[in-house]
Amino acid sequence: MALAAYLFTPTSHPQHHSVPLRLVGASASSLPLTPSRQLRLTPSATAGPYFSSAPAPLSRYGSQNTKSLVVRFALGGGDGDSNHGSSGGGGGGDHDGGADNAGDNNRREALMALTEADRALASLPDDLTAAIQAGRIPGSVVSRFFELENSPLLAWLLQFGGFKERLLADDLFLAKVAMECGVGIFTKTAAEYERRRENFFKELEIVFADVVMAIIADFMLVYLPAPTVSLRPALAKNAGSIAKFFYSCPDNAFQIALPGISYTLMQRLGSIAGNGAKLFAVGTTSSLVGTAVTNAFINARKVVDTSSAGEVENVPILSTSAAYGVYMAVSSNLRYQVLAGVIEQRILEPLLHKHKLMLSAICFAVRTGNTFLGSLLWVDYARWVGIQ
Repeated sequence: MALAAYLFTPTSHPQHHSVPLRLVGASASSLPLTPSRQLRLTPSATAGPYFSSAPAPLSRYGSQNTKSLVVRFALGGGDGDSNHGSSGGGGGGDHDGGADNAGDNNRREALMALTEADRALASLPDDLTAAIQAGRIPGSVVSRFFELENSPLLAWLLQFGGFKERLLADDLFLAKVAMECGVGIFTKTAAEYERRRENFFKELEIVFADVVMAIIADFMLVYLPAPTVSLRPALAKNAGSIAKFFYSCPDNAFQIALPGISYTLMQRLGSIAGNGAKLFAVGTTSSLVGTAVTNAFINARKVVDTSSAGEVENVPILSTSAAYGVYMAVSSNLRYQVLAGVIEQRILEPLLHKHKLMLSAICFAVRTGNTFLGSLLWVDYARWVGIQ
């Protein structure tokens, strides 16, 4: 233990600034020197702005009156991996599982990010603070939060939970929303023309309905399947088993899990089912709006041009809306889950994470192609089920 006291004694070297720490509740006789041991170290009153204002202990070794930091160290000539430490001699040793170790690592990284940014834990939003204390997010997420705060628009969007969770998982999320909604109108119109050709202007009302549905749905197609950093509060204890299951599912079935979090195959399949149900509701609602607007234009055209009264028929509202809801729940859901979770997060982001401009350009091209493909598939599907 004298070795530990020596290792953590603050230095007075003029070129370094160390955080003063003191050893709490340990003596040479009470803690045997095992290959891997956790020590609780408490910062002194001069430890800096972060520790002096942190509201609660960040490890389970603390108490209400002690702000503590768990530091792992290894003794001897081993590889230093505490996950593979020996059983040792003395009893009472702490043998955390993999999840506990990942949580400790996440908390330690988050502390380092806060210290580097000279920020206090109390200055963060409550949901982010709770996630840090629970060890659910690593330091990279905290650092990204500080970067996003530099933009007035993004800082404003961070006030909303759904946007915050998605921006922390993907700093290009807002750009992808703009890509999808901006390009969607043109690509869907081009796809309609490709399928209809000489009937394009004759079926202009149907084309208009499709484009209106696309404008409403495009945002949700980006929003719902986007990977997230979960900051949701815990469920009530009396929540049902179905609610608990879908609460544990990721927002994207293919997203990369953060350290300390893992998803089973059933949870990932549950993500597809849950998003499918949401997109069915979105598709049905947007189609109701689109077809209602289309029928209003058709009826107005009949009043103005009586010669076309027999040529143009109203679009069936209920059958079209239900068909579009099913299409979004199946085709759109699967395509956008794969696009966001596999192509972008698992392939493009690791390759081009240091080249944001190139990454944005490739994402733009891939999303444009996906939108055009979706429009082609919708026209074929609508004809197949007999609503167009």
